[in-house]
Amino acid sequence: MVKTSTINGDGIQELLDTLDYQAELLELKADFEGSAEGTVLEAQLVDGRGPVASVLVQEGSLSTGDFIVSGRGFGRVRDMVDERGVKVQNAGPSTPIALSGLDIVPDAGDKFYIVDTLKAAENAAEECRILQRERTLAQPKVTLDNIFDRMQESGTRELPLIVKGDVQGSVETLNTILPRISTDEVKVVIKHAAVGGISESDIALAEASGAIVVGFNVTTSSKARGLAEQRGVDFRLYEVIYDLTDDVEKAAAGLLDPELKLEVKGHAEVREVFKVSKVGMIAGCYVTDGSVERNLQIRVTRGGIVVESDRRLEQLKRFKDDAKEVKSGMECGMKIEGYDDIKVGDVLECYKTIEVARTL
Repeated sequence: MVKTSTINGDGIQELLDTLDYQAELLELKADFEGSAEGTVLEAQLVDGRGPVASVLVQEGSLSTGDFIVSGRGFGRVRDMVDERGVKVQNAGPSTPIALSGLDIVPDAGDKFYIVDTLKAAENAAEECRILQRERTLAQPKVTLDNIFDRMQESGTRELPLIVKGDVQGSVETLNTILPRISTDEVKVVIKHAAVGGISESDIALAEASGAIVVGFNVTTSSKARGLAEQRGVDFRLYEVIYDLTDDVEKAAAGLLDPELKLEVKGHAEVREVFKVSKVGMIAGCYVTDGSVERNLQIRVTRGGIVVESDRRLEQLKRFKDDAKEVKSGMECGMKIEGYDDIKVGDVLECYKTIEVARTL
């Protein structure tokens, strides 16, 4: 056993020397030739790059332009970045890199392989997707609030969930924790779990499988919200993982307390950003739906991921005049209290927190 400390660096060199010695003693070797194979360590959606997978090459040589398949994802390696953030063209065994080019975010722990053609990669990924779809079972519509009523009517004892998260690590954690909440009365079953915002396909899957959609540190598109309302699908958004697990636990135990629910008032897209001396950054916005109101809560989403939340809309202006409310289809200037990291393309969600009594 080697004692180490990441705070002051104690034992790091000793650990490296021990690993090197063990590798020589056990004659651990890797094949530097041929097509690359390895494992996905982490994956997420990155603005401007799309799905990005952090992988460890274990065999062969990986190069940009290779055709790759990893679980349900496939594509062509577009670019690779090493652990120092430097772009590389090739990577050999024991090399950790972050690569882009996959069509979807793979799961942590998935193996990746290099194949000869894009068609071969697509076929392998499609087989994996078919197997996943076959595991999706249709169940009656259900919400966290009426789960026990549905159980009594149908005799089922399942609480089906669809889980969406900001990064693969969050999804994997929820994938592990939530099924453990199962009790003698209720079995928590995750029908689907993935990285990214809640989409129309998630709502459609929830309707087909009778699942509740829970999102951690993500948001929903306006089309997804409309579809959920139209089809009666229950979705809930959380920013603290313990709040999410607590709600699922209370639903399983039949102990739902009054909840703090976010009532979304409207959304505004940032078109320009201005810096005003002694004031800070002002976002020039276009209200895309609903309305925005001064002094309500604001959260900032970027690429469907929540990057800042629970802020207050400090100033709201129409041209040079102060405004209390700006409605859909109008432009305005917005100043968020204590937050200046606004970027063009961000979506600002205006909401207020209300207390809603929940019953089973």
